Amino acid sequence: MSRRCVITGMGVVSPLGSTVDSMWENAKNGVCGIDNITKFDATDFKVKVAGEVRDFDAEKYMTKKDIKRNDPFAVYAMGAAVQAMDDSGIDMEKEDASRVGVIFGSGVGGLGTMQQQVTRMNEKGASRVSPMFIPMTIGNMAAGNIAIRFGAKGINEDIVTACATATSSIGAAFRNIIHGYADVIITGGAEAGLCEIGIAGFTNLTALSTNPDPKDACKPFDKNRDGFVLGDGAGALVVEELEHALARNATIYGEIVGYGATSDAYHITLPEKTGAGAAKAMELAMEEAGIKPEQVSYINAHGTSTHHNDLFETRAIKAAFGEHAYDIKVNSTKSMIGHLLGAAGAVEFIACVLQMNNGYVHQTVGLEQPDEELDLDYVQGHGVDMDFEYALTNSLAFGGHNASILVKKYAEG
Repeated sequence: MSRRCVITGMGVVSPLGSTVDSMWENAKNGVCGIDNITKFDATDFKVKVAGEVRDFDAEKYMTKKDIKRNDPFAVYAMGAAVQAMDDSGIDMEKEDASRVGVIFGSGVGGLGTMQQQVTRMNEKGASRVSPMFIPMTIGNMAAGNIAIRFGAKGINEDIVTACATATSSIGAAFRNIIHGYADVIITGGAEAGLCEIGIAGFTNLTALSTNPDPKDACKPFDKNRDGFVLGDGAGALVVEELEHALARNATIYGEIVGYGATSDAYHITLPEKTGAGAAKAMELAMEEAGIKPEQVSYINAHGTSTHHNDLFETRAIKAAFGEHAYDIKVNSTKSMIGHLLGAAGAVEFIACVLQMNNGYVHQTVGLEQPDEELDLDYVQGHGVDMDFEYALTNSLAFGGHNASILVKKYAEG
């Protein structure tokens, strides 16, 4: 019998709540977690709004000393990972540590720390740079810290595919489980890019919304969208081989059944206009799962609220699903949390699982007037009660990275 990969633990740190339950309650009710920037003085910045993490108590998960010695992205990662491991009920003393791995990424790593330490060097000299600068900055420290915390001695990787990082990480974890390289993997992504240099860089790339109204700035698929809203946070999952999970009577939230990854091989920031690469990623995920396009009734879109992404992702969905695309509910969790970059795919994957298990598809907040070519069902105005067996989630990134994961509702037997 072939190995199967199931989800047994979930954890979230997000602008919509810093637990799975709080995020779900807010998403279900269409709450927008985007607000005015408070992490720094944005007076002289064109961009005024962001998806900040506001209710996270780091000391629940790390000592004060460890918090100080880590960039916020790694602290968020630990918060989400501890939640997920607690949720899973895994007792590491009963596990073969060499069969427990960590595949956990970050798109930009310790960007805020880099800004602070470069400023310190320029103002006070090279000798004043923190000795912790390097370990606080490099993106693999989230994975490293999580492995140290839980004594996970199996595979330990930091995958970086920009905005597709977390989805690539979950896909890699899935593959490692089904091909027998591990029994349990903690996976996901974390990001803390909300700092002056992060906002300035994305602003000057003309990627961010300059709408000063926090409740109107992020509106995926809307005719008047003008860019994405940057957000911070982390999402973590415990994925596990099915028989291993059943043997310990674990709660199973869903089963990962397909993963597709492709490249546009086109441009460093622009998606390819036909959406062919993204369509192929979705097709590969369905092919691996052994299902037909007609069996998919819900897609969690990358849905950034930029002109090109929303248009080309819509074209990709049509290319992958044909006429059936018009029967699929397509929503964007980013409409409530902003774009969490390397963490986005994990938080959105968890949103998929929550919607599947609760029989409810949340609305795309802020969508009022869809653009002319954007004519799919984007769940406008209110969420809908709907039972569905499969959920597909997309992540499309700078560099042309496309990643899609197919998750199935778990049924015993």
